[in-house]
Amino acid sequence: MKKFLLTQLLPQFYRHLAALAIIVLTAFLLDRLEPHLEIQIIALIFLLPVMGSTVLWGLTPGILAGILAFLAFNYYFIPPYYTLLVHQNQDLITLIIFLVVAVVMSQLIGQAREGTRLARIREWEATRMYKLISALASLQDTASIAQTLANHTLKTFDFEHVDVVLNDETGKLQQTASAPNAETPPFPPLLSLPLKTARRQEGEIRLWREQSHLTEEETRLLEAFTSQGALSIERIRLTKSEYKAQVLEESDRLKSSLLSSVSHELRSPLAAIKASVSSLRSGTVDWDTPARGELLEMIEDETDKLNQLVGNLLDMSRIESGALNLQRNWNAIGEIALGAASKMRKQLQDHQLEADFPDDLPLVPTDYVMIEQVFINLLSNSIKYAPRGTIIRMRAYSQGDFLHVVVMNQSPKVPVEDLERIFDKFHRITAADRVMGTGLGLSICKGIIEAHGGKIWAENQPEFFVFHFTLPLTLNGVRPEIPKETEDE
Repeated sequence: MKKFLLTQLLPQFYRHLAALAIIVLTAFLLDRLEPHLEIQIIALIFLLPVMGSTVLWGLTPGILAGILAFLAFNYYFIPPYYTLLVHQNQDLITLIIFLVVAVVMSQLIGQAREGTRLARIREWEATRMYKLISALASLQDTASIAQTLANHTLKTFDFEHVDVVLNDETGKLQQTASAPNAETPPFPPLLSLPLKTARRQEGEIRLWREQSHLTEEETRLLEAFTSQGALSIERIRLTKSEYKAQVLEESDRLKSSLLSSVSHELRSPLAAIKASVSSLRSGTVDWDTPARGELLEMIEDETDKLNQLVGNLLDMSRIESGALNLQRNWNAIGEIALGAASKMRKQLQDHQLEADFPDDLPLVPTDYVMIEQVFINLLSNSIKYAPRGTIIRMRAYSQGDFLHVVVMNQSPKVPVEDLERIFDKFHRITAADRVMGTGLGLSICKGIIEAHGGKIWAENQPEFFVFHFTLPLTLNGVRPEIPKETEDE
């Protein structure tokens, strides 16, 4: 309380004392000059210190100066002199008009001065708030927000020390930021304001200043600072909560899609294998009849399907977890493609496979097994969707620093809006819902090709549906060294 009296009331006392002094000085000077001045001029001159007091020191010192000027004018310059009595009506009217003019002028000038002061304060508040909001807008973690809030608060209000203490997930206070980065002062904080939003209290801000209390304007701006800081912290926490909810929602969606897709794909081969094995064990099938070979062939085919399904799931999990480690070597793309076609010769027996891989194609730095899996998946997709007896064509050619590979089939056209989405997990085209599959093959192809630094896409052509993918021809910026042929001497 003593500090408040010294810092707030004492300056006001000095301002009023100065207004008193300037009126006394003016009266003293006019008393010496009275023989040379008319009464109207003296009244006008008395208005000057009234106006000056209002401009320099505010409304109340100006009004005090006006009243004192009125009394001095009456006492020294209105007959009878050296008394406050007035004998003539004209002098009374002059005094009343003087008092009204002095007070009204003081009020008008005081209001204008106060309006200017408030405008400057509003500009200062708006500038500081803009700087704080701009600084907080780009931050993405609560620790940075707390430190920025502490720095701006310290700079704006000239505090000696600022602590921003945030609540953890359990609601307990945990200090996160201080400005400046020094020890907390030994005396208690001047203020402790909560960082509170409509949802919860995010923490509090503790302020140290030894010399003075806050003005009304500083208190208002400080409350705006704390409100903005609390909203920014809440924004970060709500964003994290929303992200977690989205991840959980996406995880549930993928789990449901995976279960609905894989469950049928697993049951069908297992049911066929179970039926075939049961038939062989039951003794109803003669071991020397062709039926025995057909059942064994069915077991083999369904086992291959299961193996491919499990392989796709493992590949997809490695791609999504970033654990896909490529073993790159210099390989011929034609050799990889024909190797994949050889493994799928049974599935391809109802289609016409055409391969065009020139002998002068450059070697490509690839993981042989992974790129072979890409060809297997693309051929498998072509077999599923293209009618029997149609052409499946593979070819490759150099294109700058990349090798461009094309796999095309005569399946139905894909809607334009689905061309990009066919490489998404579990995405199935409506017209192809009757086709068996997990919807992972093309997504795995995209992950493998992009891991090699290439690109994969699809397009509709007049007679074919075409898959394109590119692979870089360089490894660490260089191409393979091809040994020169030497002639026997």
